[in-house]
Amino acid sequence: MVKQLPLKPSPVLGLSLPESYELCRQITARYAKTFYLGTMLMPPTKRRSIWALYAWCRRTDELVDGLNADATTAETLQNWEEELELIFSGYPSHPTDLALADTVKTYPIPIQPFRDMIAGMQMDLNYDRYACFDDLHLYCYRVAGTVGLMSAAVMGFDRADPPILSRAMDAAVALGIAMQLTNILRDIGEDAARGRIYLPQEDLAYFDYTEADLFAGILDDRWVSLMQFQIQRARQFYQKAEAGIGALCQDARWPVWASLMLYRNILNAIEDNNYQVFSRRAYVSTPKKLLTLPWAWLRAQIS
Repeated sequence: MVKQLPLKPSPVLGLSLPESYELCRQITARYAKTFYLGTMLMPPTKRRSIWALYAWCRRTDELVDGLNADATTAETLQNWEEELELIFSGYPSHPTDLALADTVKTYPIPIQPFRDMIAGMQMDLNYDRYACFDDLHLYCYRVAGTVGLMSAAVMGFDRADPPILSRAMDAAVALGIAMQLTNILRDIGEDAARGRIYLPQEDLAYFDYTEADLFAGILDDRWVSLMQFQIQRARQFYQKAEAGIGALCQDARWPVWASLMLYRNILNAIEDNNYQVFSRRAYVSTPKKLLTLPWAWLRAQIS
C-alpha cells in the first residue's frame, strides 16, 4: 500500500488545481466523445475526477499506441509505474497528474488497478496476437476492466453489503471489458494496418478465416459469422455489467447507464455497416446519442 501524504504539487507544474482538471476535461472531450457525454450527466465533483482518471489512462495508452510508441520499452513502463507511486504519494510531476493526485486523495481508489493497466501496456509491447479468448480477456481486464474499478470508487455505492459490493465491482470490470471488446471490433481495420490482430486465433480458425483474409479485408459469410460471434460475446459482457448498476449511488446510475447504452450502440452501428470495419469506422450519430439519454434515465430509475 502506498502511504498517502498531503498533496504537494511540483513547482515546475506552473498551474492551479482547477486548471489541471480543465486539461483533463479537454483530453476526455477530445479523445472519448461518447464517454465524455456520459460524464456530463454526473455531479461536477465526480465528473472532474473521472476526467482525471481518463487523462492518466489516455497518457498511459499513448505509451504503446501514440506517436512515440516506438521508443517505449519495458524500462519506460517501469519509470511510468514509479511516477504513479509518486502521484499516489502526493507528488505529481505532470500537469494532468495534479488532478489525479487530488482525486486519489479524495476517493478510496486503490493503486492496484493502475499497476494492472501498466501491465496491460506491457502485453501490448510483447504481443500482437492472442491465441485464445482467455488471453484476450486478461488483456481487456488490464487495459479497460481496471478503468471500471477506478471509476467505481468515484461513483460510490448505495449499500456497503459485501456481496452487493462484490457483484458491483464484477459488473464494473465487465463494463470495461465490454467497451474494450467493442473498441477491438470497431478498430479491426486500423489495428490490422499496424500488424495487430486482437481477435483470438482460435476464433479465426473456428470460422476458417485466415490472417491473410483479414489483412486483405475479405468480407464474406465466414467474416459475417465471425463478427456476429464476437458481437454476441461483447453483448454478454454488457448484460453482466447491467446487473451491478443498481448498487451504485443514485447520482451515478444515469451516467453509467448512458455510457453503457451509448457504447453498446457502436455494436449496432457495426451491424448496420454490414460488418465493414476495414474501410468504415462505426460510430453513433449525435442525434442517436441524444435520443439514448432519456432511455438511460428511465433505466436508472428502475435499476
